[in-house]
Amino acid sequence: MTDVAKAAAVSQSTVSMVLNHVTSARLSAETRSRVLAAAQALNYQLPQAQQKAPAREAQPTTIGYLVDEISTSPHPVVSLDGARDAAWQHGYTVQLVVTRGKPEQEAAAIACLQAQPGLLGWIYSTVFTRQVQVPAALLELPTVLLNCQDPAQKLPSVLPAELAGGQAATEYLLSMGHRRIGFINGEAWMMAAQQRLSGYRRALAAAGISYDPALVKAGDWMSGTGFDGAMALLQSPQPPSAIFCANDLMALGALEAVKQLGLRVPEDISVMGYDDQEISRHTHPPLTTMELPNYDMGYAAVETLLEQAASKAPPRRRLIQTDCPLVQRHSVRTL
Repeated sequence: MTDVAKAAAVSQSTVSMVLNHVTSARLSAETRSRVLAAAQALNYQLPQAQQKAPAREAQPTTIGYLVDEISTSPHPVVSLDGARDAAWQHGYTVQLVVTRGKPEQEAAAIACLQAQPGLLGWIYSTVFTRQVQVPAALLELPTVLLNCQDPAQKLPSVLPAELAGGQAATEYLLSMGHRRIGFINGEAWMMAAQQRLSGYRRALAAAGISYDPALVKAGDWMSGTGFDGAMALLQSPQPPSAIFCANDLMALGALEAVKQLGLRVPEDISVMGYDDQEISRHTHPPLTTMELPNYDMGYAAVETLLEQAASKAPPRRRLIQTDCPLVQRHSVRTL
């Protein structure tokens, strides 16, 4: 090494850094080239003990978790909790990146996580249930979709059983003696709104009750449209005895409408929500609702990913629908 240093006109430490491939050393390309040329001319090689050992293949330790948004709704945070707990129980950690739905951020996040050793696979999640175009780079490793589906339906997807949830909510109101049930829905283009309405209609049909469009009001998931929809329903010539709101925020608006009309819940009108957000426990009266199973969905997504990784088989379409349980409180009464 001393001879190489003299031939290259550098210090012995510089020779050591070049031959040991210390990339963090602040050496010019010309210096590195000169040292390598001198070593080659002198037929010098590092002693065997100093040669860099071949890197061993890293064992998977991490699950990449991509989500478009996490701060605008409580639901994706709870899904992440479920995924984190499932991963930890199996000896993995979850690394989260929020992409805000921007392709350039998504691509950068994927490249960053792919560069890390020990990446097992991907959870690809969305805040709203919808169809997605899955980035091709994800298909190199096991991938599970959470709260979304790919149009080609080639990947496993974990979704809430929204149609069954809408049906179960309506069946509960029917079991309490209600026959004229109003429904305030979310934005019609969203998958959750479409399926909850389908469940409502299916339950009515099974009970032999004709669907009445006058009992269905359009909303936008916010309390203001819940208020407006409930006002319209309650001031109609044939008001319903119960109002089923497609989420808890619209149910809050419905409760306020009932109060402003001088009516009482549940004595005069029953009100039911959907999602089981924290606020539903603290309304007056506490809100009967359907639980959106975010935690269970996140947990199931990781378990599905681990199964897929263990099988080493190509990905296949698998739809996992997680039940939405009924949460009975005090805003619905028996007629």
